[in-house]
Formats: sequence, C-alpha cells, structure tokens
Amino acid sequence: MASKQESVYQIFSFQDCKSSPDPIFELPAQCLTPEPVPIVIDNGSFQTRAGWAAPAAEFESPLLLFRSVAARSRGAARSETQIGNDIPNLEPLRWLLKSQFDRNVAVNFEIQELMFDYVFTHLGISSEGSVAHPIVLTEAPCNPLHCRQMMSELLFECYRVPHVSYGVDSLYSFYHNNTRRKLQPPHTGIVLSSGFHCSHILPVINGRFDAVNCKRVNVAGSQAASYLQRLLQLKYPGHLAAITLSRVEELLHEHSYTAVDYHEELEKWRSPEFYEREVHRMQLPFSGKVPGGCVSVEERQERRAQQLRRLQEINARRREEKLLQDQERLDRLMAVQELLEDGLLDQFHKSLVELNMDSAEELQSYINKLQLAVEQGRQKLLHSDGAEGKPEVSELEQPMDEGDGVALMDPDFPEDTLPEKPANVVQPVFNMAEYHQLFVGTERLRCPEILFQPSPTGEDQMGLMETLQYVLARYTPEQQEALVSNVFLTGGNMQYPGMKERVERELLAMRPFQSHFKVTIASRPALDAWYGARDWALEHPLSGEGGAAEGWISRQEYEEKGGEYLSEHCASNVFIPMKIAKPVPARPTEPSVTTLTSTGASAAVTTVTSALAPSSSTAATDVSMVTS
Repeated sequence: MASKQESVYQIFSFQDCKSSPDPIFELPAQCLTPEPVPIVIDNGSFQTRAGWAAPAAEFESPLLLFRSVAARSRGAARSETQIGNDIPNLEPLRWLLKSQFDRNVAVNFEIQELMFDYVFTHLGISSEGSVAHPIVLTEAPCNPLHCRQMMSELLFECYRVPHVSYGVDSLYSFYHNNTRRKLQPPHTGIVLSSGFHCSHILPVINGRFDAVNCKRVNVAGSQAASYLQRLLQLKYPGHLAAITLSRVEELLHEHSYTAVDYHEELEKWRSPEFYEREVHRMQLPFSGKVPGGCVSVEERQERRAQQLRRLQEINARRREEKLLQDQERLDRLMAVQELLEDGLLDQFHKSLVELNMDSAEELQSYINKLQLAVEQGRQKLLHSDGAEGKPEVSELEQPMDEGDGVALMDPDFPEDTLPEKPANVVQPVFNMAEYHQLFVGTERLRCPEILFQPSPTGEDQMGLMETLQYVLARYTPEQQEALVSNVFLTGGNMQYPGMKERVERELLAMRPFQSHFKVTIASRPALDAWYGARDWALEHPLSGEGGAAEGWISRQEYEEKGGEYLSEHCASNVFIPMKIAKPVPARPTEPSVTTLTSTGASAAVTTVTSALAPSSSTAATDVSMVTS
C-alpha cells in the first residue's frame, strides 16, 4: 500500500538552464539585393527577438532571442557590458542587471543603444556609422511622444537607418493570427495582452486601434513571479537562498495553471488524496553527504589519526615560528649588550630607550629568559621530531607575547570524545533529499490568479476581466457584440493552461443571457508579435524610389515632422500630435484702455468664453483681444 501511494508522487528537478552566447551570423546576400531587407525587432520588456523580414524559409523565425537585460559593473568600460545570452547565469549578477524599460515603456536609451548594438552585430551588420536596413520596431500601447522621439533620434541620428516603422506588439500578434484564420480585413475585436510588466486591454474597431478606450493593468508576469517567490520563502525559510527568481520563473512557466473556478479548485486541494496526486515536489540540489551519518569504526579511527597528524603539524610549525622570533629578539638584545661592553654608553642608553627598558640589569634579565626559552624550544623540536606517539605539551609552548590559541589546537584531546554506539542500536536515517524538496501545491494556481484578483499582492486596482467589463461598457450594444465576437489572448503571461477556459467562463457571467462571444488564443503567445511584424513588413514593402509607404517613417519625414511623428497603420498606435500653444506677443497698451475696471474685463471675458464652442485656440485669441 505504501509503495502504491509513493508511486503517485510527482518529483521534478529544476532545470537551471544556462544560456549560451549567441553566434554572430553572416549577413546573407539575399538581404542586400535588390534592396536591403527590413530588420524586425520585437523590443519586449522580458525578451528581445530579432530577425529578417525576408520571404526565404531560413528567415521564418527570429534568429536572436535573449533577455532584455544588461550587466555592467560600476566603473567598467562600455565594451565590458554583458547583454542577454552573454550572461550564463543571471542570479550572481542580479543586483547589476539593468533594463531599458520602466514597466513596459523604454526610458533608458543608453541601455537601448547597447541592445541595438548587440542585435546589429550578431545579425552580421558590420558597416561603420550606419545601418542600411529599414527597421520594424515594437513599442508600448499609447507610447509617450517623448519616448518615441528619443527612439527615433537614436535610430536616425546614431544608426542613420533609412526608414522606421513602429507598431504595438499585441496588435501585430492580433494581425498575424487573424491572417492565419483567414478573417477578412478590416478586423474588429478586443485584445487581452499580458506580458512581463503589465497587461493591456486593446479594442480594435474596423482595423484601427481605439486608443481612447484602451486600459492598462499593472499586474503581469513579474508580479506573479515575485508573489510566488514570497510565498515559497515564507513557507521554506531554510531555503531562502535556493529559491531564486530564475527558479521561480521556471515554476511559473512549467508548473502553474489557471483555475477555471478558483474557489472550487481550492476546495479540491483540501482533499489529502487530491493534494498527494497534484502537488509538485521540486527537488533542490543538495550534497549526499550527511554529517554525523553511519560511519564505521575503522573510518572513525582513520579520521582521528588524520586530525591528530594535522594538529601535530600545526603545533610544530608554530613552535618553529616562535623559536625564530625568540632567536631574533635574543640576537638584538645581545647586540645591545655588546654596546655596553665596548663602552659606547650613548648608543647603549639610546637602544635601551627604544627597547623600553630602564637599566642594564633589566636587559640581562630579558636575555636570560630568552636564552632559556630558546633552549627549551630547541629541545622540544628535537623531542617532537624524534619521538613517536603523542608529544607532551607544557605551558612553555604557549607564546609569551600573544594568545594565539595554540593550546586549543593541542593534539592531547581525549580519545573517548566520540563514544561509539553499539551496533545493534538502530539510528534514525535523515532523508536529505526530502528535506531539500519544495512542495508546490496551491501556489500553482494562486500566482496566476493575481491577473484576475490583484489584491493578494497589495495592488489596489481592478483585475483583467473587471477592466474588460469597464471597457466594454463604453461602447454601444452593437459595438460590444462585434468586439466580443473576436476576443484575442496574447502575451507570454497568457500561456498558463486553462487561461482560455477561464476567460470564457468570466465572459459568460459578464455578458447578457444567450449572447454570443468567441475567445481565441495566439498560436505562439510569446512569439506571434515578431511573426506579425514580419508579415506586416512583407506585405507593406517600401517603394522603389525612396518614398515612404503607409506605416513607414523616412528620414526626411523625421527631419520635417519631428521625432515623435508616427505613420499609422493597422497595428500601430494612434498619432496624436502635441500642440504647443505659442505665446501671443504683448502689445503696448494705451492709457485709456487701462481705465477699464476689473469687473468689466472679467465680465467681457466670461461672455466671450461662454459663447465659444469651436476650439481652445480661438478662445484664447478672443480672450486676449478682450483683455487687451
């Protein structure tokens, strides 16, 4: 019965995968002729993916996949920075890791430049001073204009790229999967995207992103990993150092799942049979040597003999060092005494002061003591070298000037300090392997659940489905029907088993009775953003005469319209130019105008502003005219 019960256990080992450096590829000839092929970069906050937008079969998948982190010690040169897969193990350098992102928005462009250098170098681009290939780059939904301006400035000014196209990663994934499902454009639907730092709800109406009604939830994969690490470290305080963030991420990716009904699933875990069947025992690495284990009598005696020899060697070495020190001090004192015998009284008294002595009698007393100590030390060395067995240790072996604790390491320790137990006594066996196991039970579903209920992590905000309901309420019933007919799940944090079923159950409770909806999940939630950007680049080639097609920003447009300019397309953000109000030049006022009372001026301003409806710019003009 016991063997049958033990066979149900699921014991897993941590893979602790070490990344290997990416190879430096050669630049393919077909990527240069007849025109330079675009480079597709999915600039994700967890992982960066880069490759060529070429129709050849060898370029159908990204060539580079690496973590979006850089490690550089303080004061180190730029060339000493380790990026992505150049770091075999992230844990020793965790405190040095830097990213270009603040949540999901790129703000650290020094690190971003290092990422671009890494990508271009490993793709085989060796041209000095410029990159002749167009760039397709992903950005965050509703990316701030300043961040896009800095990114365009980096690409156009530093790398001198000819064209750039920006798009939202989850919209690229939406575009790619709709194309694969043979849906006719323009597409309408709502995208639920969850990545590493935050999650988004992105409505798409008639093929265009509705940026006004999109929402962000600041709960995603990094919060789930931190929550799981906190739970396990509280559960196993003896293994704090072993529960690293890398292993926690492995637990999330390989062993976690989303409960369709959270409370019902928790009730199942109350059953001991269910717990033993579903709990995952994660085996931590450990050493098989158990201190104080079963050791034979011969091995114990051999260990004692080795310890005895080691202590004897240490004592002999210390005696030699003490003898040399006493001999050097004796020689020095004898040299001072010779000064007295030679009649050099001035030098003799000066030497006595340096030795902190008062008279020749005190000097002679120290000389006699040192001569006795040196003679005894030599006798003991000869005795310890020639004698067999344990040497006798007297009090004179201890140093006179320093308590270095030689007596504590003396070989004269009693032989019966480790009493031997009878052979017939059964000693309890300590299971070292079981002590180093992490029992991951309800944590498997509690951590993915924070996407729907963020409150356990301390986040004071709505969950993903509650936010979806809030977004849908901003549309008419007809638009809601169109949106929920194509609910699309994408992002690396949507890969938990049961995620699609959970969203369907939540929508069933949210939508009106007998209403229809359809939920689909990306075929590769973490990679489809890159594949969608590649498909878009292949279907929207640049014109041959250097002019920019739809979605592409040329260098000339960058110089004319500014770095924040965005050429919109089906997977891009909405470009809302920032209007900067120009100050109206002040005109000299006439004395007669200044006699207007403040009450009259304010009444005139109120009349004008209340009658204005067209725009704020005309309102400002009219107000300035009345006040002047």
